[in-house]
Amino acid sequence: MPSPVDSALHQPATGTFDPAAQKTMIDRRWGMAVLLFIAGLINYFDRTIVSVALPTIAEDLHLSPTRMGILLSAFFWSYSLMQVPIGWMCDRFNLRWLYAGCFALWSLTCGLTGFANSLAVMVVLRVLLGIGESIYLPGGMKLVSVIFTPKDRGLASGLVNCGTRAGLAFGAPLIAALVIGYGWHNAFFILGFTSLLWLLPWVYFFPKGATTATHASGSAAWSLAKVDRNLLGMSLAHIGYGYYFYLMVTWWPSYLVKVRHMSLQEGAGYLVVPYLTFTLGEPLGGWIADQMVARGMDEIFSRKLIVSVSYLSALLLVPAMYAEGHVATVAMMAGASLVGLSTANIFALVQRITRGGEVGFSIGVLNLAGNLSGVVAPIATGYIIEATGSYVPAFILAVVVLLAAIPIYWLMVKNPEAAPVQ
Repeated sequence: MPSPVDSALHQPATGTFDPAAQKTMIDRRWGMAVLLFIAGLINYFDRTIVSVALPTIAEDLHLSPTRMGILLSAFFWSYSLMQVPIGWMCDRFNLRWLYAGCFALWSLTCGLTGFANSLAVMVVLRVLLGIGESIYLPGGMKLVSVIFTPKDRGLASGLVNCGTRAGLAFGAPLIAALVIGYGWHNAFFILGFTSLLWLLPWVYFFPKGATTATHASGSAAWSLAKVDRNLLGMSLAHIGYGYYFYLMVTWWPSYLVKVRHMSLQEGAGYLVVPYLTFTLGEPLGGWIADQMVARGMDEIFSRKLIVSVSYLSALLLVPAMYAEGHVATVAMMAGASLVGLSTANIFALVQRITRGGEVGFSIGVLNLAGNLSGVVAPIATGYIIEATGSYVPAFILAVVVLLAAIPIYWLMVKNPEAAPVQ
């Protein structure tokens, strides 16, 4: 069976792999994508428990909106800073053990957060969680680039990453039930420590002797000088995506409780609708662009078109804030969640424009830019809410920042063959 690895750019580093094991890994590519989907599901259970449980945690620890914003932001301090170095490592070390080690760190840290009894302790543990979870996107997209061809990468990227969005959709009511039933301390224990079970199928399913490393471990140190015009454009645009997405993740639960006067359980139940819309949009958007490419359309153009159209759906968040009744509000929030159609295409675009097979590094740079918004958005939103007494200005700002990304894709991201080497 021919390898779906499409070019020498994505071949394993010389002498570091068993060809039979490598073939087995490629034959299992969709199964491995499903495992990464599950890892994403767990990732967001562990990441968003603070957002869902925030009203309870804030009351227990006496947190003001600004201090709540600091707690929501802390995860992104380390998560952002780790993106480039972890991406470099993903290109040079085998994900079988690199991913497993990071997964163990993030799961244990989530579980240990159950012992926290102050804002300072929670902030430290959230920083450690960010270090562990930094592997998720660079590692997942690196694996996709190695074992899938370009024509399948939209769907594969969407499947892998939509696990995180499924974690949002189904995690909200699950976490709310755990917090209400057992308290927020025990909710951290349960989610963090039980997620360690994922490591068993990962180590078993990833063939021993197979590797994802496409560069020797001692080769060139990572450098932002490797960022060309295409990757710079993708990264600048991703700041807008990140700002909008992290406002969804961190402040939508609180909005439904504080402004729409829902109970924690009721708000979490309603959030399933927009979060599930975002989740299903990821593989769907990737698949739509894959089909456009299969019918002869240019890949770069097809994926940028889906990204642009999906971003325009964010405008529905504005009338959602003025809607009468819970159902109308959540329905328009779901419409504003069609932004999810863009996500797989963003990651597939990065794989397409990357030269030299350093997909882990490129995804790391992209995610660094996007997660700078994860640092800023929660704090800025908390400050705006405290200063104005309203969520409306903060939500409108997120829409504006997202829409500002559209022209960047069209002006800066071109076919790599036409892009000047920098």
